[in-house]
Amino acid sequence: MNARAGRTAAATGTSRLLTRPMLLLLVASVGGMGGFYLLLSVLPLYAATAGGGGVGAGLTTGSMMLATVLAEPGVPWFLARFGHRAVVGAGLLLLGLPSAVLCLWSSFPLTLGVCLARGVGLGIVVVAGTALAAELAQPGRRSESLGLYGVSLGVPSVLGLPAGVWLSDRLGFEPVFLLTAALTLLALPAVAGLPERRATRAERRSGDLDGQGGDPDGQGGDPDGRSGVPEGGRGVPCGPLGAAVNRSLVRPTLILGAATFAAGVLVTFLPLALLGGPSHLAVVALLVQASVAPIARWGAGWWGDRHGSSSLLVPAVLAVALGTAGLVRLESPVVVVVSMILFGAGFGAVQNLTLATMFERVPRSAFGRVSVVWNLAFDAGMGLGAVGFGLLIDRTGYPWGFAVTAALLLAVLVPAWRDRRYVRGEAT
Repeated sequence: MNARAGRTAAATGTSRLLTRPMLLLLVASVGGMGGFYLLLSVLPLYAATAGGGGVGAGLTTGSMMLATVLAEPGVPWFLARFGHRAVVGAGLLLLGLPSAVLCLWSSFPLTLGVCLARGVGLGIVVVAGTALAAELAQPGRRSESLGLYGVSLGVPSVLGLPAGVWLSDRLGFEPVFLLTAALTLLALPAVAGLPERRATRAERRSGDLDGQGGDPDGQGGDPDGRSGVPEGGRGVPCGPLGAAVNRSLVRPTLILGAATFAAGVLVTFLPLALLGGPSHLAVVALLVQASVAPIARWGAGWWGDRHGSSSLLVPAVLAVALGTAGLVRLESPVVVVVSMILFGAGFGAVQNLTLATMFERVPRSAFGRVSVVWNLAFDAGMGLGAVGFGLLIDRTGYPWGFAVTAALLLAVLVPAWRDRRYVRGEAT
């Protein structure tokens, strides 16, 4: 029996996918990511209306993603020292509780402090949650378990992004801050039921900081794409530079960074750009984008398995660029919604295609380092997009700002096309 047949037989066996610890992890993840997405577009609105303007709005998302990028590489060490319960619990508290402080005091520096704390919490919850999802997987069902965990990260975006904007418009900011804190606090009891797992001294000495012992079931990779946790063998160095020096990964990393740059612009500034327009248009636009992206991500994976991941990069990048360019017509609700459909389809596809392409170009022992590089590009792109666009629109206004962002994305078509040629010429 070959390896593929063996994995199929194990996956169709009697082992349960949704065990009690896995269910508790999903509850904790939904609570944490619900708190994250609920405020993702609300805090920029809050900062701008409190006198921060476009620059202040951009700094809220930018500072949060900076904190996430800085926190993610250290999470495996904290998992090894303090265990999953303490670390995941701390991440949930940092994601939600600081927002309640804004109900008592209102200042731009305090808002940035809340964003920094939330960024650290995001890095902790995503990395620790993915590590635990892999550890809780039944034999032969790791990919399936990580896919299920990925759903727990995606559903809150579909609901939380538009709900936060809608609630803040109807009820004001303070109820949304309190709801965010409540969501994360309600998830804490689930954390208490998670297994307590700390690395032994031998594991820490060998470099296996998350205590997973390599790849026991032979399934490498990171299907949900948000890990940053090493999947390689014991003792394999897992710093991001180990994968970054691989030249074949430069173009996919650049493409992902450009797409997330645009995503950082949209989630931060689209509600602001649509203020004074048709009622609830921002809510509908965010809901459409968040709903289309996961479907496109799955569809791109289906295509990539059959035709190669890089073969779809050019149309995916083009969809992101055209979706962004359409926002020049902010006065037209139809154009805005269609643009968000295009953007969501392209953005979801780019996430899957770049990750799969990067995994195809390295040995299994480097999968963990590729995951770190992918995550850093994702989060850095989001933060730079928010900050850069905030500086730009004070001079150009929203329509021209979206046009410049679309032009930057069109420029990325060149490396996307060359990457397609690379696969045909070298990887086959």
